[in-house]
Amino acid sequence: MPVAPLAAAPLSRAAFATLLLIALMMGANHVAARVAFDHGLDVATAVAVRSTATAGVVGLLVAWQGVPWAMTARQRRVLPVIGLLVAMQSLCLYASVARLPVALALLAFNTYPLWTALWARVFYGHRAEARVLRAMPVILVGLAIALDVFGAASGLGVAGQWGRIGIGVAFALAAGAIFGGILVLTQHEAARLDGRLRTATTMAVAAVVALGVVALQGGPHFPQAPAGWWGLATLSVLYGTAFTILFTVLPRLGVVGNSAIMNVEPIFALVLAWAILGQAIAPVQVAGGLLVVATVMWLGLRRG
Repeated sequence: MPVAPLAAAPLSRAAFATLLLIALMMGANHVAARVAFDHGLDVATAVAVRSTATAGVVGLLVAWQGVPWAMTARQRRVLPVIGLLVAMQSLCLYASVARLPVALALLAFNTYPLWTALWARVFYGHRAEARVLRAMPVILVGLAIALDVFGAASGLGVAGQWGRIGIGVAFALAAGAIFGGILVLTQHEAARLDGRLRTATTMAVAAVVALGVVALQGGPHFPQAPAGWWGLATLSVLYGTAFTILFTVLPRLGVVGNSAIMNVEPIFALVLAWAILGQAIAPVQVAGGLLVVATVMWLGLRRG
């Protein structure tokens, strides 16, 4: 999801609570997606439904609030690219959620600050801040512990553990890499565009891409049980609501787009996945996850 950087002003209590609510809804969205996947929904159909619903809701808000559809020629060229990347990121992340415990998928995805620094360096020549360079090994160590890369916690050994999690981790890391590219591209090419208009446009493109993937695979694959339909409806409502709040309510509370506070999403997902799906990970993996989340929040809370 394309977001702007954190505002320099301190967060108000209302903004802080709203950010926590968004993180909770995004974490719950992924848990609901796993419920739907477990009952027959496929990834492309989930992304198509979610993106179409979100584009429609935000598009109606843009029309209702009278947001002018004014874009530069450069913005008109770059927004479809961002929309394509959003679709790819969504497909990869949901593909990971379908294969891994939800919290682990989100933790692997949370490597995106490292990818952001890399793409900013590659495409715009920006040197990574010393703070980011110091955080990189900490995030990677925490992620290695959380994923149990040596198979110690699972007792499967390296080969057995990677045979079980390898594809899911690859999808999550790909989603993080793509999201880092989205952040860099948005910041440099579309940051001045109204967030509501940018979201409606990129979500519409993402919906078209996802619908194209659905068509290529022979049509949608919807859930085969009521629980799956509830999961699909819940993920669509939660995702659309979170995005609507993100770009309509938060700017009025003094926050520009996003905050590091939202990186507690994997923690919410961990608790919800345990309560709803029965997913549990070893205590040492939880410690690794907390290390990743704390480090990413430390990065996001920097002032500059």
